[in-house]
Amino acid sequence: METLGAPGAGIAIALENLFPPLPSEVILPLAGFTASKGNMGLFDAVLWTTLGSVIGALVLYGVGALLGRERVILIASKLPLINVADIEKTEAWFARHGKKTVFFGRMIPIFRSLISIPAGVERMPLSIFTILTLAGSLIWNTAFIMAGYALGEKYHLIEQYMGIVSKAVLGVVLLAIVIFIWVRVVDRRKGRHHAR
Repeated sequence: METLGAPGAGIAIALENLFPPLPSEVILPLAGFTASKGNMGLFDAVLWTTLGSVIGALVLYGVGALLGRERVILIASKLPLINVADIEKTEAWFARHGKKTVFFGRMIPIFRSLISIPAGVERMPLSIFTILTLAGSLIWNTAFIMAGYALGEKYHLIEQYMGIVSKAVLGVVLLAIVIFIWVRVVDRRKGRHHAR
């Protein structure tokens, strides 16, 4: 960011979308802190990071669109513990809640990146996807950049608290995966038992 200024912050956020381990909870407050030192404009920081968010999301949307429904179903049918019915249920859920999911998903750690792929698979209209991504990203990015700007050299405090939130979200996701696998294994064993 000190070398490239606001475009550097935008590139970092675009990469964060593609590689979720890069935390926006660190990048955005640091952009705010950098703006508070006068190394970039506050408006430029918000503009470029939001642009980076949208570009990163569009790349993942493109991945989902390229894969398409048939390939996703084909891949899922070859994975252990996954039923094609799960994909169909997910599609139905996304059809009902897709817009809210894309908008609010921009403000949830980890899901920021993941939500773009099903949006692409389901071929959500690109204009709607872009507007919702832009709006959600603008809110998220502005909040963290302003917090970093206000806190100045203490911007790292944001990462500490958001690190707890990110870990909690990750914990819930991992727990859901473990429960899903356990239920699926039990169902398969029951199926084999009844087949005898």
